[in-house]
Amino acid sequence: MGETVKCECKKDIAIVTMDNPPVNSFTRELIDDFLETCDQLRAMRLRAVIITGAGKAFQAGADINMFLNVKTEKDGFDLGEMSQNITNQVAGLECPVIAAVNGFALGGGTELALACDIRIASSNASFGLPEVGYGVFPGGGGTQRLPRLIGPGRAKMLILSGNKIDAAEAFRFGLVDQVVEPGQLMSEAMNLAERIAERSPAAVRMAKRVIDEGLNVSLEDGLMIEQKGLGKLVEVGDQIEGATAFLEKRKPVFDVR
Repeated sequence: MGETVKCECKKDIAIVTMDNPPVNSFTRELIDDFLETCDQLRAMRLRAVIITGAGKAFQAGADINMFLNVKTEKDGFDLGEMSQNITNQVAGLECPVIAAVNGFALGGGTELALACDIRIASSNASFGLPEVGYGVFPGGGGTQRLPRLIGPGRAKMLILSGNKIDAAEAFRFGLVDQVVEPGQLMSEAMNLAERIAERSPAAVRMAKRVIDEGLNVSLEDGLMIEQKGLGKLVEVGDQIEGATAFLEKRKPVFDVR
């Protein structure tokens, strides 16, 4: 793991902190360190991951100097591939990922938050996709994930204007799931991660999977995905421990498999 990304584990919860002052921009070094961290997270037996940023920013997008070397169609395609690789690595983690947005989340920072399963923001956080002002558009999944989350009209309003919105408006839009005071951000994110960690890891992973897979298909197909997922899940056997613990009036003990 490199110097621009820190990873701390508390039991089976990982806290990933981007630390690339002043605003945690996606430089080549941060991108490499972040992807390396994702590789390590996939190899760990985790029940939840929290992603946040050091200092006054969650993540303020790409280093603007990167755009100076993007001149051909292939350059643009490669830029999109690199950007999507970052967010896809996060979205592809089997365990739930919580974005703890502590300040600016602009460009790639908003896209990174969108790739997480749950977004908790401090009241001083702000979001925006300013790329059209630089002659490009959000290429790290923003044009696809944002409309699915808040609807195409609001997504186009944000993407085409490049306007920033504060945490309160992001919550009204549905971009953010919870807003807390700055001093409570990490404790709230950890409390949620710990509650998730108490549940069956197999059930949590499968629930995340069927939700994500069902978003892009018809309701009928989504219901079949749900059925098949439940069928596979019960073979793990956690429902036996869960039911037994309930009857014995104790907390269930689930293993990470």
